[in-house]
Amino acid sequence: MDDRIRIGFVGPGWIGRVQLEKLLRRTDVLIAGVLGRDFEQTASLLQELGLPATCNCRSYVDLLEREIDAVWLASPNQHHGPQAIAALKADKHLFCEKPTAISYRDDLELQRLASEKPHLISFVDFVLYFNPMEQKLLEMVDAGLFGDLTQVQVNYRHPINTSGGRAWKLTKEAMGDAISMGISHALSLIVWIFAANGQHPTSVFAISDRARVREFEPNPIWNILIQFSGGGTAFCFGNIDFNHGYDLYHNVTGTTGSFVFDSAQPQQQKIRFASQRIEDGKTIWPFVSDAHPDFGWDQKLTLPDSGDVLTHGLDDAIECFLASVKTKQESPLSIRKSFTITEIGWAAQLSASTGKQVSLPLDPSLMLEITS
Repeated sequence: MDDRIRIGFVGPGWIGRVQLEKLLRRTDVLIAGVLGRDFEQTASLLQELGLPATCNCRSYVDLLEREIDAVWLASPNQHHGPQAIAALKADKHLFCEKPTAISYRDDLELQRLASEKPHLISFVDFVLYFNPMEQKLLEMVDAGLFGDLTQVQVNYRHPINTSGGRAWKLTKEAMGDAISMGISHALSLIVWIFAANGQHPTSVFAISDRARVREFEPNPIWNILIQFSGGGTAFCFGNIDFNHGYDLYHNVTGTTGSFVFDSAQPQQQKIRFASQRIEDGKTIWPFVSDAHPDFGWDQKLTLPDSGDVLTHGLDDAIECFLASVKTKQESPLSIRKSFTITEIGWAAQLSASTGKQVSLPLDPSLMLEITS
C-alpha cells in the first residue's frame, strides 16, 4: 500500500522549484501533478527533475481532478486566494505561500471554509516561525524573563527581487500590497511575541509612503503601530523598496528586561538581553558570555539576518505541514491561526486610507463595503 502524501504542485518558479526539489527528495511524498505558467517550460522542468510527462497539468481544474491529497501553492500572489478556495472546496489539504489572498473577500471565504472543514490541514508559509532565534525568543518571553511586554519593535526592510520574471511584484494587480508581499513577516513575529506574553492585538494605526527606488504601484513603505491587550504596543518599520542590506531589527522591552537583535551588526554583537532575574538586570551579550548556559546563545545558532529565504526555515516548514497531514493535527500556521496576522495587514491598509486608528477585530460587513 502506498501511503505517501500525494501532492498537486502549483507554481514551479524560483522558490517553487526549490520547494518542489525538496519534496522530491522525500520518501513520504508523491508529486502527482505540476501546474506551471507555461506548459512547454514545465515539461522541460519535469524532464530535468525526473518526473514523468504525465505530471504536467494543463489547468488548475486538471490538477484538482487528479488523485491528490494536498495542493501546494507557490504561484504569484494574485492566484493564491482563488486557488486556495478551490482547493479547500475540493477537500484538499493546503500549503500556501503568503499571502493567502490579495482580497479581503477571499480571506473571509478561506476562514469560512477552514472553519467548516476542520479535517483539512492548512499551512500559511510564515516561515520565520521556525527560525531558531525566534523560537528561543518566544521561550524567553513565555518564561517571564522580560516581565509584561510594554514596547516591541520589529522591522522588515528588504530589497525584494523584482528582476526578470519577478517584475510582477511591482504591480498591485499581481502583488496586492507591500504588507502581504513581505512586511507581514515582521507582523507575524510581533503577533507571536505578544502571544507568548498572553496578549492579543486590539487596534492598528498606519501610514504609508510612495516608492523611491523602484516602480512599485502600491506604496512600499509602511509605518505600523499596533496596540495589544494589557497595554503593550508594537511598531514596525516596513519597506520593500529598501535599496541596501536587510533589516529585521528586534527590540523587545518589558517591565523586567529587554532583548535586542540587530541583523546589521557583526556576529558577536547581533544579540543582547537583560533581565532582572539574571545578574540583577545587567545587560548580557550572549555571544561573548558562556556564564548562562540556559539563556546564552550558541554561536552556531541560525539567525534571521539574511534576506535569503532559503535560510529562514524552509525545511522545517515542509516537515511541519507534512507531519500535520499525517497526524491530522492543526498546524501552528493554519489559515485559522494565521488570520490575526492577515487581519492586521487589512487594518493597516484601512488606517492608512482613512488616517484613523482601526479597532480589532475588524467588522467584516464594513470591510467588505469599503474594499468592494
